[in-house]
Amino acid sequence: MIRSNTPQGTHAADANPPAHATVIPVAQAPFLDEAQRESLRLLLSVMIPASARHGVPGADDPLILADVLTTLGRQPEAAMDALARLHEAAAGPLADLAPEQRASAIQDFRQQHRGRAMLLVSVAVQCYYRDDRVMQSLGMEPRPPFPQGFSVEQSDWSLLDPVRARAPMWRP
Repeated sequence: MIRSNTPQGTHAADANPPAHATVIPVAQAPFLDEAQRESLRLLLSVMIPASARHGVPGADDPLILADVLTTLGRQPEAAMDALARLHEAAAGPLADLAPEQRASAIQDFRQQHRGRAMLLVSVAVQCYYRDDRVMQSLGMEPRPPFPQGFSVEQSDWSLLDPVRARAPMWRP
């Protein structure tokens, strides 16, 4: 997990990730070429833009982008394929297009290649919402859920009685 650990008022680019963080610098993501990395960065900036109002970075923030690259590095063929389809929809790299043309190309990519687009969306959302700055903006303590865990309010366990009363649903 990549944590930004940026103190309040510090710019994300000035922050150093903790020693335990695995960060692949954007220029060194070995499975993507420069055009694919830049297209991914531009796609992320459209998916989740920065918000000054909420004090959160966009998904194209260097630390979040590094986390996205690390996560996509676990399935490089799928990531390269998705970005190749994005370039097809855009008739080239996103950086070569004007902003309004990018939006149209991204929309075409999402419609034509839903599964591939969902891979990029899923990874972007995972990485974005595990960033410390984003968690803090949501009023959450920036930490992993374990080993401390989170308190869950007890509920009415009798709500499960109908499920328990059902006959088994598996084959013998």
